[in-house]
Amino acid sequence: MNRLQGRTAVVTAAAQGIGRGVVERFVAEGAQVWAVDLNADALSELDGVEGVTTAACDVTDAEALAELARRTGPIDALFNGVGFVHVGALLETTAAELDASFRLNVGTAFAATAAFLPGMLEAGSGSIITMSSVQSSIRGFPNRLAYATSKAAIIGFTKSVAADYAARGIRCNAIAPSAVDTPSMRARIDAMPDPERAAADFASRQPVGRMGTPEDIAALAAYLASDESSFTTGSVVVIDGGASS
Repeated sequence: MNRLQGRTAVVTAAAQGIGRGVVERFVAEGAQVWAVDLNADALSELDGVEGVTTAACDVTDAEALAELARRTGPIDALFNGVGFVHVGALLETTAAELDASFRLNVGTAFAATAAFLPGMLEAGSGSIITMSSVQSSIRGFPNRLAYATSKAAIIGFTKSVAADYAARGIRCNAIAPSAVDTPSMRARIDAMPDPERAAADFASRQPVGRMGTPEDIAALAAYLASDESSFTTGSVVVIDGGASS
């Protein structure tokens, strides 16, 4: 523990699920964390938590992010956690839906990284961590055209940022999980005709026999934010219970 002592981190999509897990793990590791989310009501659950500063912010808004970066000052780690799962094959997906998936899944990572990277460059160090998925260029799943395409783009984004700024002390990596048991996942499961069967099907995709947890992802994010991963950049770290093996 305390691998992030004295560090400052920004976590987007911090109000619940993976983002919330990352906030809690980063704080446990000693970081001062800016927890960022558009949902101010859900985010308020973190108000008063030691080591956490909450900030309601629309991360699709470059000006709002620039203002947030002025408030935080230079940071040591950025976790890009915003994501949206569109369901549908190609012929069931409109151009507008594809655009929306890119705006949320790729555009937010682009905008947040653009806002906080200058401070990292000035300091000469920084770790950028972005959520991708095994549903990307790693593996295809049915009815995930827009989602998988956008998450594949995150892999290209990650490798490009890593290549451009490695010599200036910046590391950029992506996390690629399979199914993770989050509130948004549970909402999708509960909306299905047979939620119990759907939950079992999601769990069975992983040879280990369960979905991942936010804590599983947060543990990996803490490693990538810490000096223990100082030789790791441009990597896409698969954490999927064997689903893509």
